Amino acid sequence: MKYGAKGRVDIALLQELGMPMSAIFYLCGPAAFMATMISGLRERGIPAAHIRTELFGPAAASSDGKVLPAPHRPDGKQGSGPIVTFIRSGISVRWGARFGSLLELAEACDVPVRWSCRSGVCHTCECGLIDGEIEYSPDPLDRPAKGLALIRCTTPKTGVDLDL
Repeated sequence: MKYGAKGRVDIALLQELGMPMSAIFYLCGPAAFMATMISGLRERGIPAAHIRTELFGPAAASSDGKVLPAPHRPDGKQGSGPIVTFIRSGISVRWGARFGSLLELAEACDVPVRWSCRSGVCHTCECGLIDGEIEYSPDPLDRPAKGLALIRCTTPKTGVDLDL
């Protein structure tokens, strides 16, 4: 592979540089770039399992190249509880009892989140707790380190700032 190429990374540049199309591709960037690159790779027969992504910015791109909605306030009446701020997504929302957890609030706001077990056991839902106090229900088997929260089984005690 050649180094020192100038310009934006795109499928044509990858082909020009001799990137083997059988490689595993690691992409990171904003939603529009991700959607274009994922779509271009998939059109060239790259299996989805060979495309790894990390999104920069407030909108998310799914692994099939579709751009997901930008984070927003949830539908319906605003809650009356503490303010929950999703720092990376740039939105703040008052907590409401209609959400069972901070994960459910994040999903209602289309904030990109990861989860697996939905009970706080696997730690996939772990994210940075920048400020504020939370409480767990149920209590996780293994609490995260200081400065982290398992948002699947967490509600805010005070206003919180989350690294999402």
